[in-house]
Amino acid sequence: MAPGFQNLPEDDGYDSEEEIDFSDLQEQYEVRLEQGLDGFVVIDGLPVVPESTKDKLVKFLIKKLNTVGHTKEEAVFMPVTESKMTEGYAFVEFDTPAQAIAATKTLNGTAFDKKHTLAVNKLTDIERYGREGRIDEEYHEPHIEPFQEKDHLRWWLADVNGRDQIAMYRNEEVGVFWNRKKESPQEIVNRNHWTEIFIQWSPLGTYLATMHSRGAQLWGGPSWSRQTRFPHPNCNLIDFSPTEQYVTTWSFKPIEVAEDDPVLSVEEDGKNYIIWDVATGKPLRSFATHDTAGPTVDENGLPVKKKVPWPAFKWSSDDKYVARMLEGQSISVYELPKMNLLDKVTIKIDAVKDFEWAPALPQRDGVKTYEQLFCYWTPEIGSNPAKVGLMSIPSKEIVRTRNLFNVTDAKLHWQSQAAYICVKVDRHSKSKKSLATNLEIFRVKEKGVPVEVVDSIKDTVINFAWEPKGDRFVLITTAEVLMNTAVPPKTSVSFFCPEKVKGAGVGNFKHIRTIDKKNSNGIYWSPKGRFVVVATVRSQQSFELDFWDLDFEGEKPESDKDLTANLQLMATGDHYGVTDVDWDPTGRYVATSASMWKHSMENGYHIYDFKGELLREEHVDKFKQLAWRPRPPTLLSRDEQKQIRKNLREYSKDFEESDRIAEDTEKGAVVDERRRQLSEWLAWREREMEDLVAERVELGLPEDPEEELKALLNGHTNLDEDGEEEEKVVEEIVEEIIDETEEIMA
Repeated sequence: MAPGFQNLPEDDGYDSEEEIDFSDLQEQYEVRLEQGLDGFVVIDGLPVVPESTKDKLVKFLIKKLNTVGHTKEEAVFMPVTESKMTEGYAFVEFDTPAQAIAATKTLNGTAFDKKHTLAVNKLTDIERYGREGRIDEEYHEPHIEPFQEKDHLRWWLADVNGRDQIAMYRNEEVGVFWNRKKESPQEIVNRNHWTEIFIQWSPLGTYLATMHSRGAQLWGGPSWSRQTRFPHPNCNLIDFSPTEQYVTTWSFKPIEVAEDDPVLSVEEDGKNYIIWDVATGKPLRSFATHDTAGPTVDENGLPVKKKVPWPAFKWSSDDKYVARMLEGQSISVYELPKMNLLDKVTIKIDAVKDFEWAPALPQRDGVKTYEQLFCYWTPEIGSNPAKVGLMSIPSKEIVRTRNLFNVTDAKLHWQSQAAYICVKVDRHSKSKKSLATNLEIFRVKEKGVPVEVVDSIKDTVINFAWEPKGDRFVLITTAEVLMNTAVPPKTSVSFFCPEKVKGAGVGNFKHIRTIDKKNSNGIYWSPKGRFVVVATVRSQQSFELDFWDLDFEGEKPESDKDLTANLQLMATGDHYGVTDVDWDPTGRYVATSASMWKHSMENGYHIYDFKGELLREEHVDKFKQLAWRPRPPTLLSRDEQKQIRKNLREYSKDFEESDRIAEDTEKGAVVDERRRQLSEWLAWREREMEDLVAERVELGLPEDPEEELKALLNGHTNLDEDGEEEEKVVEEIVEEIIDETEEIMA
């Protein structure tokens, strides 16, 4: 008969009262709460209402919760006390764990109404944080650290001499220096292995960013202490928002998040981009890299290296929006700081190739409401022409479009004050054998956003740059096809400005002058406008530097009488192997540098003034990078700035006096050094004379060598024929200093 519960044999060795240790089995087969509760959240901070209005509160809550996921009334449990009142919290189940995570990230800390703020947490966090031993059952008053005054992050602006700072990365060292006119820069801080890849200033100069394998770090203050850390593993690039509130980091390798990571969560695992809040150092949202369009292999079957567009996330001028383009399909605009998709939908733009935000708050004629603008363009598809459009955000209204034909490529160039946007359009001929460039200039601030076309350019434009805070521009053209050859093609540099008109308007853009047979390929405007450097960079054959003034105060040619510019070449220079040209933020100095990242010959930097005078050159072994520290916008009003310009000659006298005193101080230091060396020599001579006298005494010789000489002369006196002493003739040479002048050589 088969054994059953009724006829089990008795086991004399079993004691039912004996305690059995099965902790190892319990640990092995324990059912973990997280496996069934990942879709639950706990919502605190709800209003306390009577049971009669509980259903109304639940419906209102569900309406808010369904903005980030999906739930229903049956999935909401809101406890009620014996007094028939809710307790101010609820348990909610979402359809998926991902929706629960989205609810905690999006709704936590948001306002439920005017008096209540939601606190949303995952239910599994109770097990995560509340395990035995992690929470003390006895209450202890929290320890509050004593107040410590933080560094002033804009301390360098208080320099009495108004100097600017330069950061230099050479060999394995990073240093920050005060720039001095002709003397070597004055070191402020210098650290070894401060960065692993490169350095980068924030747009307003508050922070210095350094890159490391474990993430990016921001440094600042007079003590150069670490202000914030962004733990993005294998971070390759960093981009700041215009007002420094947010940062985007990117890594080629997808992020792998450890289970015990204190900052990153499962949400960031497998992503490439993270957008951070600078103030808190916490991630706002993460994204994966889009697959770029195009073939994946070349003609030989080898994989094609695709360029990652950078920056992939582009910021509005006031940091209220950030947008990302999916090439050929759409543009996604996110609202900050919550990083919610604007209106919960992407903006569909078929075949979109590129877009750019306006760099300043637009001021369109007749528009009194808040708006941001971005410009985009799409290529020709079939019989549909290429198109350029201006879109207003947040309304998503297209305020201006323009159709283009025979378009090979287009580039978007905003003027710094968002008064214009120039669309550089490369057009091909009907045979597609030749290229020419048109400039389509949208006058954004004028009624209806009229478009002016500059079609007098017969060659291909390879570089274009607006004057900062101005309405003039420079472009470089070439008639040859650009190839990766050692000898660069011959180029032409053209200058344009508006013509004079009556009133406050801006006239049509006119050509000023073209300089032919150049090798120039770079345009570098002073941040204050007026002055521009046209250079040949990263070339193996030419290293030209041309310094131009567009408001020359000399005589104006008759042909330029009706133009708003007076062009003059101030100076020319050259810097062998120059790879980069950078203006300081005040427009007083220009730095040209030769980086070892491009070549290893004569690395270092030159400093010029705005007129093109070479002030200093320094060859630095393994020189990598030079970066001027930016300055925030001035706090002075326009009237105060006009008053300063009006009295600039008076202020100049004070600065010239300060320069003279500094120069005299430096000369005095040289004189003092020479006097010190002379006194040391005289002291040495005196000691040597004393040693010589002591040595003569030991030898039994007179202390004074002149007395010994006289004695010798007296012992060998010559007599004449009459026995009288022969007359002696003694010559004495006397040196007299008539005049003495001292000249200090630089």
